[in-house]
Amino acid sequence: MPTLSLRAQAHLWYWQRLSATVLALCVLVHLVVIIYAVHGGLSASAILGRTRGSVAFGAFYSIFVLACAVHVPVGLLRVAEEWLGWRGRSVLTASAAVSAALALMGLRAVYGVVI
Repeated sequence: MPTLSLRAQAHLWYWQRLSATVLALCVLVHLVVIIYAVHGGLSASAILGRTRGSVAFGAFYSIFVLACAVHVPVGLLRVAEEWLGWRGRSVLTASAAVSAALALMGLRAVYGVVI
C-alpha cells in the first residue's frame, strides 16, 4: 500500500504545528478563565448565564474545537502508520472521520452552551 507523499507529509506537519500553536494559546486562555471562575465563586448556572448569547465565547471555543479537529487526527494518523503499520486510503479515511466527528461534536457542544 502506498504511503503519503513527502509533500503531503510536509503539509500535515505544517497543519499539526500550526494547530498546536493555536491549541497552546487556547488552553492558556481556558485555564485562566477556569481559575477566574473558581476564585470568583461562580456557580455552573452563573457561568452558563454568562455564556448564553456570547459571540466572543462562541468564537473562541469554536476556534479551540477546530484546532483540535485538525491536530488530533494528524497525530492519530502518524500513530496508526508508525505503530500499527496501517497505511493507505483506509487510514486517511479513518483520520478524516475522526476529524469530522471531533468538529461536529465540539461545535455542537459550543452551540449548546451559547444558544
